[in-house]
Amino acid sequence: MRLIIFLFPVSIFLSIVIDDFGSASEVKDGIFILGSWTEKELNSIMEQSSKIQDVGGRIDFISGKFLNTEYEESTLVGDINHPEELVINLGGMDCFTYIDYVEAMQLSRSYPMFVDNIQRIRYQSGEVDFRNRNHFFTDWAVYNSADIVDVTKEVGGQGTRTVKKFLNKKEDGTPYLPGIPVKERTVHYIPSKSIDDKVIGRLKTGDYIGIYTDKGGLDVSHTGILIRKGDKVYLRHASSRKDNRRVVDEELLAYMLDKPGLVVLRPMNN
Repeated sequence: MRLIIFLFPVSIFLSIVIDDFGSASEVKDGIFILGSWTEKELNSIMEQSSKIQDVGGRIDFISGKFLNTEYEESTLVGDINHPEELVINLGGMDCFTYIDYVEAMQLSRSYPMFVDNIQRIRYQSGEVDFRNRNHFFTDWAVYNSADIVDVTKEVGGQGTRTVKKFLNKKEDGTPYLPGIPVKERTVHYIPSKSIDDKVIGRLKTGDYIGIYTDKGGLDVSHTGILIRKGDKVYLRHASSRKDNRRVVDEELLAYMLDKPGLVVLRPMNN
């Protein structure tokens, strides 16, 4: 079990992360819960992964370390009425924070670099503020374009569909996230009925997968990571399903049977 002790000297916010072995490290401006990990272990994972030249292989290696991690929603802190805090919670994660952590780690060689990359990836211009948070999956391709590219059309070919979305605007006109402006965005997706052998063949291990939704105001309903094992492809994801509630691998085609389609984002150089 880990404890987080908050200290407030003058105007500086500090947190002390205490691990199971009694060691502690001081970090500024954030809430850091390492779960069953120590900084030393996380440093080792990133040092090992940095030696893997293939980006997809690196993502496979890192994301696999978190298999069976408990699903936990609403771990981030902040909304339009409350100050945003930089949160790292490796003890419990939802589908989006999971890929947040994996992408930040695959770009890092050490724990301090990982913390910096989480801030840069999660927030537009790296500024920790609820209004700057990348709330939508396709925000990654827009605001993290140096690291992530939307390859949905390339993967889907002629079967790709294109729609205009007004992100954060529900069908009744109210916002999903009060205080966040509506974003008009063109979204490409691959309908599930169009996912054939050619499409599967264009997917790569390490691709970030969004499950497209027909709902107004949203681009995807779920996210995960594409993993190849032999001749099969899997969705590695933090599953909220009652019989899972953890990070799992599920065969992609079986998972997609009752889903509208896919959005595919690819790490640069993958």
